[in-house]
Amino acid sequence: MKREFRFALVDAFSTRPLGGNPCSVVFDADSLTTQEMQAITREMNQSETAFVLQSKNFDIKARYFTPEREIPLAGHPTIAMIHAAIENGVLSNEKTEIQLELNEGPIKIEIQKSSYGNLIRMFQRKPIFAEVHDPDVVLPIFGLTKSDLLPNSVIQTVSTGTRQLMIAVKSHESLKKLSMNVSLYREYREKMNFFSPHIFCLGGIHSDAQTFARHPGVPPDTLEDAFTGSGTGGMAAFLWKYQFLKKSSFTAEQGHWMERPGRAFVEVIGSPENIESVIVAGPAVTVVKGQLVL
Repeated sequence: MKREFRFALVDAFSTRPLGGNPCSVVFDADSLTTQEMQAITREMNQSETAFVLQSKNFDIKARYFTPEREIPLAGHPTIAMIHAAIENGVLSNEKTEIQLELNEGPIKIEIQKSSYGNLIRMFQRKPIFAEVHDPDVVLPIFGLTKSDLLPNSVIQTVSTGTRQLMIAVKSHESLKKLSMNVSLYREYREKMNFFSPHIFCLGGIHSDAQTFARHPGVPPDTLEDAFTGSGTGGMAAFLWKYQFLKKSSFTAEQGHWMERPGRAFVEVIGSPENIESVIVAGPAVTVVKGQLVL
């Protein structure tokens, strides 16, 4: 017997179609197995796919997959999924605060009305600052040298829900040099147990933005993420902890060199010594609606 599921393709961190980072959103996914969710994600061939499920104790539940694996928390799929859930009547358009259930517990989402639609504010988890890495080992993996590093910075695994490798470089020119050695990267990622690298500098493409970033990947995942919400959260915590930011709120940019410009409004909650949470906020726009037939 055929099964049909509503789905949408949503561009997160953008106010216009074909910008920001695309994410597939599959509704009414409670009957799908983990194996089916993984297979659907590979079929959709986006960096991530969000599956919307019912929650017994909270407003809504989601599971997030890349083509390679399930991940505990994801930024642009959260923005995309909440946008699509409101648009498709799964969540009330009157809601201003949502408790989103994830596999590792709930997070808070706020919805703000704006001139371009809903601004979705995702409260990421209290950051964990984990391993500090040897630049002599890490930088050659990405075609970088110590001269590319932001002065007085470290390379560190940071998690606001997903463990990611934070590398702060000094300029856009250093970001443009980025070239990943895939075999070395796979070996190092396996050894150090992080999900992905987030490489960034101070200074946006536009004068009103404070950061710009790249987020490379390897097959079966996409070769580069257009805008990474979880990576932006970890980056914000990193920059605030080490006092590279003058203010705890700022605008982050990513994806412009991929012709998919994206922007997020970011706020770090707490002092540099005791960060409580990071808010990553952005709009979204739907570009495809359809039926998934299995």
